[in-house]
Amino acid sequence: MRHILLQIIAGACLLAFGTSMGIAQDRDHDRDSWYQSRDAFFHEQHWKAHMFQRVREDLDRVQANTFSGRDEFRITRTKDQLGELQSKLASNQYDQPELDEVIGGLQRIVDSNKLTPRDREMLTDDLSRLRDYREHHADWR
Repeated sequence: MRHILLQIIAGACLLAFGTSMGIAQDRDHDRDSWYQSRDAFFHEQHWKAHMFQRVREDLDRVQANTFSGRDEFRITRTKDQLGELQSKLASNQYDQPELDEVIGGLQRIVDSNKLTPRDREMLTDDLSRLRDYREHHADWR
């Protein structure tokens, strides 16, 4: 009887371990899919027209996966600044000081938040694209 009980417990442990591994693999696959989708976005023909929305989505993703407190405050503040910038750009108003605030906020997130290496790389890429926009906004299409 004791032998059977040990077999049942061992089987339950293996099932639980296998299930948790499957969930972790699904989560890793979903994460990889998201990053692959993001990379594909920048290979599309008209990505520049949607770049600010993409930066917002990247910030949303980091915010969902980051710690709270000052880290989250920086992200929320940068998203607010990005929203103000997008409103002005939608009205055909280029506001370099506002763009500089967004770039500065994003730089503080990259420098100060507890990010995964992949998220840090993603936001650093966003920074590069925002700086490129600042330098070439008149020709940006």
